[in-house]
Amino acid sequence: MSLDDLPTKTEHAGVSAPVVRRVDRPVPQQARITRAEELRLQLADEIVRGALAPGAPLDETDIARRFSVSRTPVREALRQLAASGLVDARAHRGAVVARPTLDRLNGMFEAMAELEALCAGLAAERMPAVERARLEAIHEELRFLSHAGNPERFHEVNERFHNAIYAGSQNDYIAEMTLATRVRVQPFRRAQFRNLGRLAKSHAEHDRVVIAILRGDRNGAAAAMRAHIELVRGEYEVYSVSL
Repeated sequence: MSLDDLPTKTEHAGVSAPVVRRVDRPVPQQARITRAEELRLQLADEIVRGALAPGAPLDETDIARRFSVSRTPVREALRQLAASGLVDARAHRGAVVARPTLDRLNGMFEAMAELEALCAGLAAERMPAVERARLEAIHEELRFLSHAGNPERFHEVNERFHNAIYAGSQNDYIAEMTLATRVRVQPFRRAQFRNLGRLAKSHAEHDRVVIAILRGDRNGAAAAMRAHIELVRGEYEVYSVSL
């Protein structure tokens, strides 16, 4: 997912007005995820699981050879991982696996919770009827996936769910900031879906957000989303202890 998925303009009553483009629609796989993104997700997963230990070197040439790619997507993947605090990029010495400090991770989740709560609250007031219907459809898809027990597929559709709420805020600047923050927190959010029973819990938390948005309850939607992200942080802590 990239910031290119966010907003352009639309014509409304003959006047050009800025809106957030709907980012929850499925797009072709090749457009949705780049090779650099695939590498970032795989390397992030190995780091979070401990398969790549803190301090382990991340040589661009070795990684490119391992995944049969050029060094360009490897370099971009490492840059993105450094932004998440998973990689320590040292000038003239190469990159090594890092781990964000507890304070850093808590700060990232705190920012994520407030930004997502802001989006949810605005969406409760501003999301058009057609987008509310689309949010309900995504939510229903997640309900089926929560029973299927496929965390990877659940994660993909979960991205669409949150994107729909960002778009529903009708504020492209806030949506961009929220998405940029999510990219940094994503490896930790993704990992916690492996916890036993987490998919069903996540769907139940989403349910409270969706109900508040459909009711037009700004404060309720913001509170439900904030609580959801705080629970995600707690679930990641449970996951990390289990490693």
